[in-house]
Amino acid sequence: MEVKVQLNNLRTAPRKTRLVADLIRGKTLAQARQILSFTTNKSARNFLKLLNSAAASAKNDFKLDENNLSVSKVFVDEGPKLKRWHPMSRGRAFPIIKRTSHITLALSEINLSVKKEAKKENKEIKKPAKEKSAKPKIKNTKKKVKAKK
Repeated sequence: MEVKVQLNNLRTAPRKTRLVADLIRGKTLAQARQILSFTTNKSARNFLKLLNSAAASAKNDFKLDENNLSVSKVFVDEGPKLKRWHPMSRGRAFPIIKRTSHITLALSEINLSVKKEAKKENKEIKKPAKEKSAKPKIKNTKKKVKAKK
């Protein structure tokens, strides 16, 4: 089961927000909360709110255990840009582009027993090392001798 939550129009540039997204991708819920609570980036607070919201909806709506949740997908897309102008000397105008972000976060359930079974199956599927043949290969050991002039 996967729980998806989305935060739209966050007034932080996507480039800055992706730095925080990379920190929590693939982590368990507890690890992600701990990382976000100690990250000093402005968008880390918004990520933490979004993560807590996803955990609450997983617990209440889908009856999932919080200990078995991990962050499976996190991606940050670019939202609409706010275009503003800053007046400069001699009647010129300098453009200011205020970027926004759309954050999508997905929590999925971890099944520890399924993972262990999958590892066991992978070990069984792997082919054994190649057996050496009984007949050894003989290299040509004759050397060519150059005639002296």
